Amino acid sequence: MVSGSRASFVRGTGIIAGTMTDSPLVLVTGSTDGIGRETARQLVRRGARVIVHGRSATKAAEAHDELQALGGRPQPAPVVADLASLDSVRGMADELLARDEPLQVLLNNAGIYARERKLSEDLLELTMAVNHFAPFLLTHRLLPALQRAGGARIVNVSSIAHTRGTIDLEDIQLTHGFTHYGAYAASKLANVLFTVELAARLGVGITVNALHPGVVSTKLLTQGFQMEGHDSPAKASETSVFLALSPEVEGVTGQYFSHSKVAPRSPAASDETLCRRFYELSCDITGVEPLPA
Repeated sequence: MVSGSRASFVRGTGIIAGTMTDSPLVLVTGSTDGIGRETARQLVRRGARVIVHGRSATKAAEAHDELQALGGRPQPAPVVADLASLDSVRGMADELLARDEPLQVLLNNAGIYARERKLSEDLLELTMAVNHFAPFLLTHRLLPALQRAGGARIVNVSSIAHTRGTIDLEDIQLTHGFTHYGAYAASKLANVLFTVELAARLGVGITVNALHPGVVSTKLLTQGFQMEGHDSPAKASETSVFLALSPEVEGVTGQYFSHSKVAPRSPAASDETLCRRFYELSCDITGVEPLPA
């Protein structure tokens, strides 16, 4: 675990002192719809300032305006980027770095479920491109802002589906035997492998954790899985908010959570060689300079 000064958390207001400011700055990707939007609402209710991200400028502006009304004060300007484009991700990161403000929490929430094998702008299998390579690149590009914050947190929204995923380092593009569920499960396993390896490489200063949000009737679930969920958006946002703000997890890193508790993760996440090789492969694909092992 990472050691650090204790913080106080006033439940109901979300005011944090110590390693975070009274109004921590949080970037929530995919916060114009579904769980991401509800997560943004809950964070603002607890005193955070939330940077909305979406693919549509119109929807991002609408979500931003809603958060301002909900919080009763100005919120940071939203950002727009298509996570299926690595250049678009780089542009968003550059825009955020140019604001020159410490980022207390990066919440990688955005995700897709593609029922057919498609390629991204960068000719990457689309599900893995959006669900893993985009947050992988964004996280590394935003490290300077996270490092300036002191005690910053990276939260990666994975899924219980990761326990059924497999990563084939020789066929990361899934050119053989593609199935839509297999691609999704692999991308969610990628989130956990990335979490474990990044936590080990970052060491003291920034924590990294992954989570299963629950099963809620978001667009991803109804259009991708073609089923309805039993959790409400508010319930599904709880673990993300907990990992973003709660002092109970200060210094906890490299873990996988469900229902705001550490939960069993895929045995693959304990394979140090797989975690390292997948991290290095992701660096090659995204053009990221690997952090020291």
